[in-house]
Amino acid sequence: MNSKSERDVEKTYPLPDFIAKLRRLADALEQGERFEIQIAGERISVPARAICSIEHEREGASEEIEFQIKWENPQ
Repeated sequence: MNSKSERDVEKTYPLPDFIAKLRRLADALEQGERFEIQIAGERISVPARAICSIEHEREGASEEIEFQIKWENPQ
């Protein structure tokens, strides 16, 4: 049974921190390794088998691009 509670958090980072996180993610993806990141106080471990996608949203004058990484945790 999964003991983690549901969560939906969006965290803004200064540009140099964001770049460093993207660089670490790209390195892990290239090497086929697990990626670990801390977001708003919680340590997240992304498995190498995760699926990556890019989403684009537009609403009125507002546009958004989301780099998404999805995976299922074993039950």
